Amino acid sequence: MSGFLRTLYSGLMRLAQPLLRRKMARRAVQEPGYGEAVEERFGSYTQPRETAPALVWLHAVSLGETRTSAILLKALRATYPGMRLLLTHGTATGRAEGKALLQPGDVQVWQPWDTHAVVERFFDHFKPRLGLLMETEIWPCAVASAKARQLPLLLVNGRLSDKSLQQALTMSPLAYPAYAALTAVYAQTRDDAQRYRQLGADVAGVFGNLKFDAAPSPALQATGQVWRQAMAAPVVMFASSREGEEVLFLKEIIARSQQINGLSATNSIAIKQPVKYLIVPRHPQRFDEVAALVVQQGLTLSRRSSWSGSPLDSSQAMQADIWLGDTLGEMPLYYALSRAALLGGSFEKLGGQNLIEAAACGCPLVMGPHTFNFSDAAELAEAAGAATRVADMAEALRVAVERVTDPQAQIRMSQASLGFAAAHQGATARTVQALASYLTPTTHQADAPSGG
Repeated sequence: MSGFLRTLYSGLMRLAQPLLRRKMARRAVQEPGYGEAVEERFGSYTQPRETAPALVWLHAVSLGETRTSAILLKALRATYPGMRLLLTHGTATGRAEGKALLQPGDVQVWQPWDTHAVVERFFDHFKPRLGLLMETEIWPCAVASAKARQLPLLLVNGRLSDKSLQQALTMSPLAYPAYAALTAVYAQTRDDAQRYRQLGADVAGVFGNLKFDAAPSPALQATGQVWRQAMAAPVVMFASSREGEEVLFLKEIIARSQQINGLSATNSIAIKQPVKYLIVPRHPQRFDEVAALVVQQGLTLSRRSSWSGSPLDSSQAMQADIWLGDTLGEMPLYYALSRAALLGGSFEKLGGQNLIEAAACGCPLVMGPHTFNFSDAAELAEAAGAATRVADMAEALRVAVERVTDPQAQIRMSQASLGFAAAHQGATARTVQALASYLTPTTHQADAPSGG
């Protein structure tokens, strides 16, 4: 039955290829990366065909997974310096970020569209000797093809929320064979492991989260700290904000200003608040959208991309109501600049964003009610005093402002954040050790040891 359903699924995915092409063409208008090498998605490659199994295939679907992959890849290359990488992605931001991870001999292509024919062409062309899927990505045809080829395929840094488990259970005739066909799963937490086992996966280890082993750029943190110390007012950041949340944030800022100063919604609130406000959207394609939202609310805006240096060097930045973090790769700077941050994705039913980088930078967090994507990390951070959970945006802004205007509370939570991040390191070393049996060539003694 599973074979019939997989064939049916593959056929439906093949019929959906024209829709995917149109979707990529539309997205390429705003994000040109989606127009790059489109035929790779359908198994047509310009890269030379591999003649023997040599490449280690690592799939990192988007920007977040790609950044996590960098942590693991650094450790793997240190242990296996001759390792050649086949790196795949599903999003343009992931692919752009992944370019920096490549070394001579490596290959980067789009993930194969999950039909039997496309996946077979992918494996025939590149002949990977090992497959590593980062965090969440399971595709029925790819997994089945890997198993048929006896290609070890492992899910690393695996996380599975209860919501994702329920979604998988509704598609159990496809999900069960796919998860069961994985060679092994290395889960982040015991709860993740239990959910994977419910889907028939072989959980070979619970190693923690690779993200705890990331080292946020010291240079960016130093810059942010210098700016923070020079600021007269503390900064509150809305980190990795998602659609629908920024409006809530902006309206609460206006409401607080009206309470404090009796201002109308169209008056500028700059320098009449005890804090400065910074929004950093989760998705870069929304930078312009969020900028427009700020203006629509009658507030003034300064974009990080317009600063030639520190915001203190720009009168326009210092007078603006809202700062917009519209650059990539500068989250350590933003966290170091801010004395507290609201966790994006947690104020709408989106499951929250990763909070580990904030903790590693010593930035206390205020979380909304929805953190099901990272429930274990959120609970641990709250228990450690690194994060505070609130019911809604109004309470979040109130708590954040109280934190940043109370130096002792801010220092206490900042130290708790750093301690929380340090306490959960080590997943990378455990993962590399577990992968040794797949990456180290098996050696055989030519002769049996002689007796003494």
